[in-house]
Amino acid sequence: MAQQLLQEKLTCAICLELYRDPVTLSCGHNFCGDCIRDWWRAHEESPECPQCRELCPARAGLRRNVTLSDVVEAVRAEPPAPRPDPDPDPDPDPGARCPQHGRPLELFCRTEGRCVCSACTVGDCRLHERALLDAARREREAQLRATLEVTRQQATQAESQLQELQQRSRRIQSSACTLASMVSGKFSRLLQALELLQIKALRGIEVAKTQALAQAQEEERRLQGHLEATAVFDRRTQDLLEQSDDRTFLQGSQLLAPPGPLGPLTPPQWDADQQLDGLKGLLSQLCGLLLDSGDPRGAPAEAADSGPPETPGALALVPSPVCPLRRKLWQNYRNLTFDPESANRHLYLSRQARQVEHRRVPRGPAEPGSFELWQVQCAQSFRSGRHYWEVHTPNHLVTLGVAYPDLARRKLGPYTDNIGRGPGSWGLCVQEDSAQAWHNGEAQRLRGVPGKLLGVDLDLASGCLTFYSLEPETQRLHTFHAIFTQPLRPVFWLLEGRTLTLCHQPEARRPPGLQEEASGLR
Repeated sequence: MAQQLLQEKLTCAICLELYRDPVTLSCGHNFCGDCIRDWWRAHEESPECPQCRELCPARAGLRRNVTLSDVVEAVRAEPPAPRPDPDPDPDPDPGARCPQHGRPLELFCRTEGRCVCSACTVGDCRLHERALLDAARREREAQLRATLEVTRQQATQAESQLQELQQRSRRIQSSACTLASMVSGKFSRLLQALELLQIKALRGIEVAKTQALAQAQEEERRLQGHLEATAVFDRRTQDLLEQSDDRTFLQGSQLLAPPGPLGPLTPPQWDADQQLDGLKGLLSQLCGLLLDSGDPRGAPAEAADSGPPETPGALALVPSPVCPLRRKLWQNYRNLTFDPESANRHLYLSRQARQVEHRRVPRGPAEPGSFELWQVQCAQSFRSGRHYWEVHTPNHLVTLGVAYPDLARRKLGPYTDNIGRGPGSWGLCVQEDSAQAWHNGEAQRLRGVPGKLLGVDLDLASGCLTFYSLEPETQRLHTFHAIFTQPLRPVFWLLEGRTLTLCHQPEARRPPGLQEEASGLR
């Protein structure tokens, strides 16, 4: 042990070997004569001691250290010490020494962010910023504690915002239920002529509530995610602060990053008064008509000419909110439902199989007859007659159409859906800024952007398939002309995060002659 310690003291800090012709500088440090001369030749602009950085202007007058030379020669002449027995208790932390020089890790290089030995300061880290391990740890601890304080404040703020958001969600739920109950109570006094107005009002409230709650859920997911990230950072920071080993602490702290800024809370958009603004005036007029027991011919002429009467008495004077074209299409209205067995495993059905939502997390393994594509078809198919249905989608990037029974369940080619990609299907693809009509792999770009409420009219007798945009007014988008040789089934495709709803009408019924035909609608 003494011989090993003596050899370490007689080692040149430049070549890391025993001194050869050692010389002493004015600062008192010793080096091999050739090593210090080569060092100075490489650093002519600043002749200094490689260890203490003291300037040595009189480098030409280097003198040989005779005593040190004799000691080195004596050490070289001694036989090597016998190898000691293996240490029964080896160093529990072999990484505490420099892997390059084998010396203790006494310093922390701030430039490279690692622990180094004294020999590293002469070579790789000569011009880097260095500090003692305990000083570097104290500085880093102060930084981490400050960051931890900020993240905890953000967590407190996130919890407060989450509580506020949950309260707003409860108020939205309560307000929506109150509005729906009030609207249902008012329309319960009306007859069949007012049922359409009731459905439209309730649908508007449901859509507004769904959008507001969707915003609240999105904001809640963001806050929950921030809380989880903050908790993970808090736990990792606490574990790191409890770490007794400086090297492990400093190296681990380099990989630790706090979560990003929280950001302000975006409250959901909900205005109960706005839902009633368009309804108050019409309800006032309708109540007057309901209470008026006089001659209905005293009503204004424009009300009498607004559309064909549906019920006798004063209710016949109620102006219809539906255009004549759409009312004519309603004569063949069909209440459709989705087929659960055909739905892709990322598609979730709800509301008695009338609504489908695309979610990132799948429901489970795919069913034998389900689509591999993000598609779902309806449980009903049509062989003859005329049929009409409506679809509501709050988002773009959806496709709706009809297809023969042999529509492929697996992905074929580069397309994300197969509606209209072959000769046995016809589809309307609604994008963010346009719409396209697809059949047999060919697309036709349509004018304008469809609204959120769409209608489909299928006339099998005349071979026409027509798509309508119903908001803000009814307009025809495109008509396919074909000879349909097989039963047709409605089919839909929707992107992740999209929702699609099949609209139902309470008065929907089969046309005459179809009730006895089992193959017409099943």
